[in-house]
Amino acid sequence: MQNDSAIALSILLLGAGQSRRMRGPDKLLETIGKTSLLRHISQIALGTGLPVLVTLPPDRPARRVAISGLPLRLVEVADAALGLAASIRAGIAAAPPGAVLILLADMPEIDQTDLEQFVTAHRATPRMILQGCTMAGVAGHPVLFPAWLRPALLGLHGDRGAKSLLQEHASVLRNVPLPDHHAITDLDSPEDWARWRAGQKP
Repeated sequence: MQNDSAIALSILLLGAGQSRRMRGPDKLLETIGKTSLLRHISQIALGTGLPVLVTLPPDRPARRVAISGLPLRLVEVADAALGLAASIRAGIAAAPPGAVLILLADMPEIDQTDLEQFVTAHRATPRMILQGCTMAGVAGHPVLFPAWLRPALLGLHGDRGAKSLLQEHASVLRNVPLPDHHAITDLDSPEDWARWRAGQKP
């Protein structure tokens, strides 16, 4: 059995994006029912019982308000405008020791059961990278990075996130199949939101 330090895990929710494709509105404040997407996905993450960190930009105070009162750690990303890597670096630097499950904040179909699959898989194979995918094998999110990759995550730059690390370490990458389109549904534009809402059951 692995010791506790080997399987330690936290969730890093990336919520510092600029929401440019929404052309004005903030995608993370769009609502699912009566709850903002950011608060919804934060509550999903907290439901795992793991430590949760949320990266936020300095110029979106409404996002901070949207998750007020939740028992998570806020990480302000001063250079969020530089791209996704800046958010990852800030979150990894603030995260407790161990592996980190990186979850994009604009994925409304991810649920607690999905995240618990990652927890189970990490406990069984704590040195593997775990990536969410569809049942057909289409790669998506979230992605769990083991503790040994934290230095590489802190060295990322640009707006491509950690894709280069997934390519470099493909030999230790394991897919975690998630139901339906959970792993690939992200909502970046008003058109994305309209299509998604039209497809939801009443």
